[in-house]
Amino acid sequence: MTRQIRRVAGVMFVLFGALFVNLNYIQVIRAADLADNPLNRRQILREYGIKRGLIVVGSGTQEREIALSVETTDELRYLRQYPEGELWAHVTGYYSFLFGRAQMEQEFNSYLLGRESTQFERILGNLLDGRERPGDNLITSLQADVQRTAREALGPRKGAVAALNPQTGEILALWSYPSYDPNALSSHDLGATQTAWQRLSTSTDKTLRNRATQELYPPGSTFKLVTAAAALEQGMSSATTFADPTVADIPQTTADIGNFGGGTCNGGNAITLAQALVVSCNTTFAQLGLMLGADALVAQAERFGLNREWEFQLPYVPSRIPKELDPPATAQSAIGQRDVQVTPLEMAMIAGTIGNDGLVMTPRVVNRVQDFAGRPVRQFPARPLELSGGSPQALSPQNARLLQDMMVGVVERGTGRGAAIPGVTVAGKTGTAQTGEGRAPTVWFVGFAPADNPRVAVAVVVENGGGVGDEATGGRLAAPIARAVMEAALAATEGE
Repeated sequence: MTRQIRRVAGVMFVLFGALFVNLNYIQVIRAADLADNPLNRRQILREYGIKRGLIVVGSGTQEREIALSVETTDELRYLRQYPEGELWAHVTGYYSFLFGRAQMEQEFNSYLLGRESTQFERILGNLLDGRERPGDNLITSLQADVQRTAREALGPRKGAVAALNPQTGEILALWSYPSYDPNALSSHDLGATQTAWQRLSTSTDKTLRNRATQELYPPGSTFKLVTAAAALEQGMSSATTFADPTVADIPQTTADIGNFGGGTCNGGNAITLAQALVVSCNTTFAQLGLMLGADALVAQAERFGLNREWEFQLPYVPSRIPKELDPPATAQSAIGQRDVQVTPLEMAMIAGTIGNDGLVMTPRVVNRVQDFAGRPVRQFPARPLELSGGSPQALSPQNARLLQDMMVGVVERGTGRGAAIPGVTVAGKTGTAQTGEGRAPTVWFVGFAPADNPRVAVAVVVENGGGVGDEATGGRLAAPIARAVMEAALAATEGE
């Protein structure tokens, strides 16, 4: 009998111990995660009693609030409003009682509530004197004119635009189409909110997804910048020559690689690396990929940020290239096909890195956080991007400058003429990525300006041929969009 009592007592002791551990795990270790979960309605209800901080774009006379809170007579004391709705939806995200938070509203939630844990003294002071202060304001690097230009230039085509300052990492514009109105999700009319959510969340157009940061695309010939960088880093020069066949013979496969439109790139004569980039010669870059080998190609891509988790202030999907590539996959990857997948933000960063003499900068959309009285809470200064196991110097300054000159040739004499800006030297690269038999291509342009001291780097992607079909190319569709965005960015940053 005593033995049975001891056994029962032992079992009860284990159960109480497990309960104690579980309660401590939930209340201590996971408390912050659970409280900050965007689907935690109890937390959201408490939050609605606080006047949420502003999200601000532009500066001076161009400064405007793109997210703000107004007091109501509802049980939910404050209503979140987005004055320009769909223009900034994929940056601000939404703040919904039913469906939580997204994008900046989620990533900076504790600041917007004025409850960031690093501001302990201020939070304690508010509790002790009973004050309820508004949340902190986010002062972003975004430029309204650049964002609007991106929207207008892309028009009704599915795709995205990412523009940034390559010297500082400041994001100037992130436009994704189709977009949506976040006011429909922040409404206090819960029935209308549910209807809007059902429509948006089930859309086959992926309307809620930020294509600039969360959608992966084949980069096509824009990836030749990475291949060219690898070649320069391996000791080649822009004058290194290659054979100019009509078709590159790829080992271990009958699927050889030809040029766009067929034929040779230089009349069958030897072609330099610089010439090959200007005319976007597939056969040259396929040969180059085989010469470099998979390890060198993948290593260079990773120095630019592919296959890496890196710091960013918004949700993003890492760009990728397979680490194990056989010869056919290496040749195809060298021209941006096969399994290489990138976001527009990543491609803007690659272009910007080349323009910034090979140094990768940390991208950021928020420059600083300040309280309701304008006092600084936190700064986000410009700094090189920290990549695990690697230097932020993706390629040497000397090789970056060689590649800059080659990219200028693309715009002045090659496939990127549509991005040329009168009076400004523009560097760029076009891309046309095949997406499957019978399907229109994904087309690209990436570049920066001015080429000798860039203030803007841009990536433009247009899905499904932009309505043009098989005739679509990066030079025809994406380059003019990029030109308009770069012009707007140069105007917005003039004098900086």
